[in-house]
Amino acid sequence: MNKKVFCTVFTPTYNRAKNLTKLYNSLCEQDFSDFEWLIVDDGSSDDTEKLVAQFIKKHKIEIVYKKTENGGKHRAINYGLDFARGEVFAIVDSDDYLKKDALTKIYKRFKKLPKKNYAGIAFQRGYESREAIGSTFEGEYVDATSLERNKYNISGDKFEIFFTKILQEHKFPEFKGEKFMTEMVVWNRIARLGYKIRWFNDIIYICEYLPDGLTANLFKLYKNNPKGFALNIKEQVQFDNISFKQKMSYYSLYYMIRKEEKNLIEISKEINASPVILLFAYMARMLIWKKR
Repeated sequence: MNKKVFCTVFTPTYNRAKNLTKLYNSLCEQDFSDFEWLIVDDGSSDDTEKLVAQFIKKHKIEIVYKKTENGGKHRAINYGLDFARGEVFAIVDSDDYLKKDALTKIYKRFKKLPKKNYAGIAFQRGYESREAIGSTFEGEYVDATSLERNKYNISGDKFEIFFTKILQEHKFPEFKGEKFMTEMVVWNRIARLGYKIRWFNDIIYICEYLPDGLTANLFKLYKNNPKGFALNIKEQVQFDNISFKQKMSYYSLYYMIRKEEKNLIEISKEINASPVILLFAYMARMLIWKKR
């Protein structure tokens, strides 16, 4: 089990037994075999463990299954990184799947990647219709940090694959009682160190956003996990050249999720913002919504 592989396909999962088979089948159909499927079961109460056991018995692909107490996706990633044997680490959510040539493309593109100053590569995510998610650039690829995405018109969810060692050195912060933290926190920290990503235009990852998935419940997640959200805001304001509009958007949203529990002064201290600016951002947002 200590044998190294090229790629760790990592799937954090929580009560997704009904969805895992599609991802499993897509991995069995890959035209590349030097990979492991590392699953961290984040405290599921459904039949996830039994289902994965059935997958393992079929001996079609190498599967490593770990179960832990429910702590959220970011904790599952941190935990999984302790067991990953791949040179590169590809996070594939349990409700999504990969196209048949995905791992081959990942392998070939990594082999052409300069070893210095690169954190990894990225591809497009798409829907069933093969329509790419978000916007992109023209051409085959561009080299840019995660903080330079706007510069190159790279918006929406992408499929980032990192060198495992880099992620092991930059794990997610964890706050007691909180079960969500946006991946942006770590991706941006890596970018601030100067690491680039080579962004490709190929669609190799197919998404099926579920009604109860993370993406569909961001407001609720931010409200229930304010420390992680506050950390993201503070680091972007302090270290990154984000626009005034983006800053105001963050401030107004943070005030909205905290105003029922904290007063203006307390909220402003949580994100190191002026109370006047915080209130202005919130009132401006309400005014814009009222005019719509």
